[in-house]
Amino acid sequence: MFDVGELVVFGSDGVCQVESVGALDMAGISKDRIYYTLVPLGKTGNGRIYAPVDGKKVTIRRVISLEDANKLIDEIKIIDKLEITDERKREETYKQVIHNCDLRDMVRLIKEIYSRKEMRENIGKRLTAIDERYFGLAENFLYTELSLPLKMEKSQIQEYIATKCAG
Repeated sequence: MFDVGELVVFGSDGVCQVESVGALDMAGISKDRIYYTLVPLGKTGNGRIYAPVDGKKVTIRRVISLEDANKLIDEIKIIDKLEITDERKREETYKQVIHNCDLRDMVRLIKEIYSRKEMRENIGKRLTAIDERYFGLAENFLYTELSLPLKMEKSQIQEYIATKCAG
């Protein structure tokens, strides 16, 4: 169970702060079930997510530790790109990676789409809209989460990773 104030990763919503834990006072919702009230970070507005504590449909986990963040960055060079064997299932595969919120898989997805971008540019084509969308989602997800344990602005993470991987 997560505590009030704790930062968690909730499915494709990304990093959220636990605002409260308890029964919801809403019509049609059982008072016997306990929910997390989550506030997504980096999103404007008054949005809240109500997630059952015992829910199994969406991944919810703690934000990566500083040690694990540094280990992931050190391993980026050796992480293979995502291999997609069935082009008809490309977007489905992308969606699954985002939904599972596994940072290693985010790196694999970013590498796959970057590779596709280079290949398409070499033949005079642009990246597809689907590739662009999921590349942006994966980068945002990865950089937002890594920025927390590294205590850096999200905008600094890409350069930080590039510097660490170059050395």
